[in-house]
Amino acid sequence: MRASVIQIAVNEDESVEARRRRVAAMVREQAGSDLVVLPELWTTGAFAYEAFGSEAEPLEGPTYEAMAKAASDAGVWLHAGSIPERDPDGPLYNTSLVFSPSGDLAAAYRKIHRFGFDKGEAVLMGAGAELVTVRLPETTLGLSTCYDLRFPELFRGLVDAGAETLVVSAGWPERRRSHWTLLAQARAVENQAFVVACGTAGTHAGVPQAGHSIVVDPWGEVLARAGADEEVLTVEFDPGKVAATREQFPALKDRMLGLQPPRRP
Repeated sequence: MRASVIQIAVNEDESVEARRRRVAAMVREQAGSDLVVLPELWTTGAFAYEAFGSEAEPLEGPTYEAMAKAASDAGVWLHAGSIPERDPDGPLYNTSLVFSPSGDLAAAYRKIHRFGFDKGEAVLMGAGAELVTVRLPETTLGLSTCYDLRFPELFRGLVDAGAETLVVSAGWPERRRSHWTLLAQARAVENQAFVVACGTAGTHAGVPQAGHSIVVDPWGEVLARAGADEEVLTVEFDPGKVAATREQFPALKDRMLGLQPPRRP
């Protein structure tokens, strides 16, 4: 399986419309990959809180249309990162979109864990409530977004739902870059799954971004890692390694907690 992770630079001197066109062209250049992954809130910037309301889109808005067309043109499965979604009947959501190679929407995931500690995203956006997986011919994706990476129970739930490749779309800050790498490897090891984690580069809203997108195998080995600047990280991996790892070292079968309610004495 061939995956391309597009680590987009989100800078304030580029308009949302111009960035949308540029990213669509970058997706088209990945024809030949099976899966392409974009970062979180790349249209606005994950820390540009003041722009969430003005740049929010309906689910089937301009980013949806541009990314659906790009996925179809390239013939790839596209995790199009996330957008600030405006629900006509509710709040804003941080929503990830996944398109099939025909350009059809395969899944939408509303971010469950909102960052901000009672400010920013945590108060401006609603929380999602559903775990989302997507079945590809080669593997089953489990979807997550940025701050979700700090909550292992979400990923264990995705594995229980059949996920073999855990995708993390993020706008992670440079000042906590060591956590980004550490947590991506931890999620891979504890779930015996691949982790494909895509972040942003550049600086927006005064916050330098971590970059360093990463792909990790089920043993925690780093298969590929980006630098700090915008780049396309492409890696080939064997999805069959998930089943082989879980059979060779069947730690998931020894789980004792979270599987069923405790028995009463």
